[in-house]
Amino acid sequence: METIKKLNEQLAGMSAAEVVRFFLAEYKGEIALASSLGLEDQVLTDMVVEADREARIFTLDTGRIFPETYSLIARTNEKYGIRLEIFFPDHRLVEEMINTHGINLFYNSVELRKKCCHVRKLEPLSRAFSSLKVWICGLRRSQSVTRAHMQVVEWDEMNNLIKVNPLIDWSEQDCWDYINSKGVPYNVLHSRGFPSIGCQPCTRAVEAGEDVREGRWWWELPEQKECGLHKK
Repeated sequence: METIKKLNEQLAGMSAAEVVRFFLAEYKGEIALASSLGLEDQVLTDMVVEADREARIFTLDTGRIFPETYSLIARTNEKYGIRLEIFFPDHRLVEEMINTHGINLFYNSVELRKKCCHVRKLEPLSRAFSSLKVWICGLRRSQSVTRAHMQVVEWDEMNNLIKVNPLIDWSEQDCWDYINSKGVPYNVLHSRGFPSIGCQPCTRAVEAGEDVREGRWWWELPEQKECGLHKK
């Protein structure tokens, strides 16, 4: 897509904060940060609030997240004087899925795990996206083999939106350096060996030397470890 190519050329050399400011100004009222409340999205929350306190930031409550994540929502709201928007899955779809496939269907097959992700994440996400032209997210290339070729700006064909990845070239240490220098609140599970935090049944701590994505859907092959939010 020519627009995406031009945007990537225009933004070349800009810092993550500069990329955030550019898009918040260019697409004011039509852009939001979709936060998973992970390390990267807490960095982006700080950048977004600094650039435009009125900008939208939303997150998804799948119904299976950690208590520590709820605590982080409260601490983030208090720190920045904001109120994160929260989107929930359609309870009817959740009830139908569980009554048909069981409470922990995601362990039984990749297909059922992706079905759960669709009901609990993708459906509410589509509602959150309904009024947007651009979404900001915290992807980094080094997080996964499935993200190795992503760019700062991409076209999200599935959602018909521009997707912006300001931290695409950052390392995990870059995120920690930013968080520690600015006092950004983060999930305490990160200090307990959880590099990536999603739903409680599908997330675990990793051992030293293990790949970051070993903590998510560890029973699946690396190339399968996406929930569908980040398909091109």
